[in-house]
Amino acid sequence: MEARPVGYCELIRRFDLRVPLHHEMAATSPKHSRRRENGWSIHPVSARPKEDTVAHLVFALKHEGLVLLTLKEVFHAMDRRDLEQALIAKPTSAYLRRLCFLYEWLLDEELAVPDTKRGSYALLLDPEKQHATRDTSYERRFRILFNLPGTPQFCPLVRRTQAIDDFIAKDFRGRARDIVDSAPPDVIARAAAFLLLSDSKASFAIEGETPSGDRIERWARVIAKAGTLDLSIKEFERLQRELIGDERFVRVGLRDEGGFVGRHDPLQQPRPEHVSANPEDLVSLLNGLVAFNALSRMLGFHPVMTAACIAFGFVYIHPFEDGNGRLHRFLLHHVMAERDYTPEGIVFPVSSAIYHDIARYKATLETVSKPLLEWIEWSATPRGNVQVQNDTADYYRYFDATAHVEYLFRCIETVVSRDLPDELLFLQHRDTFHAEATRVVDMPERMFDMLLTFLHQNQGRLSKRARETEFVALTADEVTRMEAIYRDLFQRPTDDQSDLFRPLRV
Repeated sequence: MEARPVGYCELIRRFDLRVPLHHEMAATSPKHSRRRENGWSIHPVSARPKEDTVAHLVFALKHEGLVLLTLKEVFHAMDRRDLEQALIAKPTSAYLRRLCFLYEWLLDEELAVPDTKRGSYALLLDPEKQHATRDTSYERRFRILFNLPGTPQFCPLVRRTQAIDDFIAKDFRGRARDIVDSAPPDVIARAAAFLLLSDSKASFAIEGETPSGDRIERWARVIAKAGTLDLSIKEFERLQRELIGDERFVRVGLRDEGGFVGRHDPLQQPRPEHVSANPEDLVSLLNGLVAFNALSRMLGFHPVMTAACIAFGFVYIHPFEDGNGRLHRFLLHHVMAERDYTPEGIVFPVSSAIYHDIARYKATLETVSKPLLEWIEWSATPRGNVQVQNDTADYYRYFDATAHVEYLFRCIETVVSRDLPDELLFLQHRDTFHAEATRVVDMPERMFDMLLTFLHQNQGRLSKRARETEFVALTADEVTRMEAIYRDLFQRPTDDQSDLFRPLRV
């Protein structure tokens, strides 16, 4: 069907902007219906604005929401006098006041227009289209209620989707606290220790590593600090140093050259799947990330959204030669703990959830990294690295974090609906198994745990090999009674009980 680009799509075409296409682009058609299909939002011809740049900007804000990367590029490309004259002609227009505020905020340039004296204060971000902060601050020059979660140095945004609204309604924070409050304190303490170990192992498994016990212990020590630290570049460097341990073969501190994630071809030429931020932009980007954390906390941005924006923003920036992935996952824990989203003393094993859903995790990362490859100009260095040729900082400042928030919520749902209750139930059943098995025969605790593992591995039966080796001292009647205790505890069919021995535990 015949259609004409409008809003952001028309402005990207008009100014030949070097930005990725949005999740949905707008157009008008001769028909008088509205519909969405194949990444397009189709509007009736009556909705088409005049052909000037400001009119298309107003259409974009009204129908498409804020896309800060594209807005900033349009502001650079357009004649600022068009915006100034539009506001002077209509000084109370809420959309024009928003545009003027965003122009000055993004470009740090003052427009030649007087302060707005009349009109109601207008929300900068439309909460019906994108997730805003709970609280606002007053910006008096254009009578704006500021409800963005970040600053011009770093401000990813999250679109409203049905999936995110449904996740929020499930109140995972409250459900996790109810689960923890229902269990004895000693069981909670043991569950917390296991969940921490699970997350530690999974964090390395995500990167295809089999770490030594010392490296797992270092990671666990770092994770235990989640929620207690003040983020800063110096703190990021200290955490990296703690994670790396041996500094002889890895540069500790911010990169001083380019970086990428990918592989090398047979000629050792880089084949990037993601290109990291320019080294000269790292300080600005990381300071922006730190400011985002502080502002979003002050204005009440949702903890899970904050965690996703900060953690995925960090891994896209990729400021270090090594340790970026683990610090990315540390930031997920840190932000949620800092905002009391996770129960005290409990680490949500998000890394375990990621590891068992690694394909979706990689697809989520690619929602930003893959489109950017088209716009990042790079050349190979003699050492097989990449050197970026163009200005790329804003690609990392203003990405769409919607897919990342949805993914993190899915991980949290897995933890709260399965991992946490399963671990508590397992520990309670394990204690019951020990108590009842002790009435059959008295053995050291480690032997009961070994017996429990063997029974699980053989579907509730003690194998012939185990009967003839580790448990040769047990009589046939004692073995039969142990198996019955196991079946009663761990093989009872219930509606909501999943396998109490998960692969990571075994």
